[in-house]
Amino acid sequence: MSATAKPGMNYNRGLHLRRKIYNYIFLALTGIATAIALIALFLIMETLVVKGIAGMDLHVFTMSQPAPDMQGGLLNAIVGSLVMCAIGMVIALFVGILAGTWLAEYGDGTVLATVVRFLNDILISAPSILIGLFVYELLVRPFHGFSAAAGAVALALLAMPVATRATEDIMRLQPYALREAGMALGANRGLVIRSIIWRASTSGLMTGALLSFARISGETAPLLFTALGNPFLSFKLTQPMSALPTTIFQFAMSAYDDWQRLAWAGALLIAATVLTTNILGRALTRGSTQK
Repeated sequence: MSATAKPGMNYNRGLHLRRKIYNYIFLALTGIATAIALIALFLIMETLVVKGIAGMDLHVFTMSQPAPDMQGGLLNAIVGSLVMCAIGMVIALFVGILAGTWLAEYGDGTVLATVVRFLNDILISAPSILIGLFVYELLVRPFHGFSAAAGAVALALLAMPVATRATEDIMRLQPYALREAGMALGANRGLVIRSIIWRASTSGLMTGALLSFARISGETAPLLFTALGNPFLSFKLTQPMSALPTTIFQFAMSAYDDWQRLAWAGALLIAATVLTTNILGRALTRGSTQK
């Protein structure tokens, strides 16, 4: 018996050894890939922080875009970004929350819901420059002029699918017992959704809003086709308006050292905003999961 068992035992040992070798090779490759990604991220962040802090001062927040070799800041770009992002987020959340609610509560299993969900997934991954070109043909070219309103619409179209997906996912996570309890008290379906399901989904909806804002806060291409830019502080939605991404693009491509320093400062502001927004979103997600 022992003589006949030895070949099988040797085969199993050899197979086990080969699997261990393959596992070690795979772990080594994944470790090397992770190290390369972390090193690249560290170098990018180091360059951004060092050069961004070097260009940061009080004038960045108190003065508008300067002429070359003149003192100035990014006030007009910061205000323009806040205005267009705020308007875009209002539009995106209004449409996205209602669309996500319909997909989760009313359209489940229908052909229309499948089509809408498919198109929404396409919009999530759509290149932002295509959205900019679409809004250019829709709102810029017919009216013969760039405008902040067109820029806000472009940003809304980028944030809308993220808000829709987040709303649908968080509402599907709510237990069906909540809906049954509300209807058992005599409330109709719409009242149950508004008064119970939306309230139970508040943290998830806020997370979706933060992720949508992070998606659009650093977009440059759609604003180049819509809002274009403005060297002066402006609040008129029917005229071109400056934004941090477009100003960074313009200043970074220039040959003036003072403009390039402001470009690094603006890039650091956007990176800090996106990082803070993502951290808040993850914190809200973790808090709602623990509850």
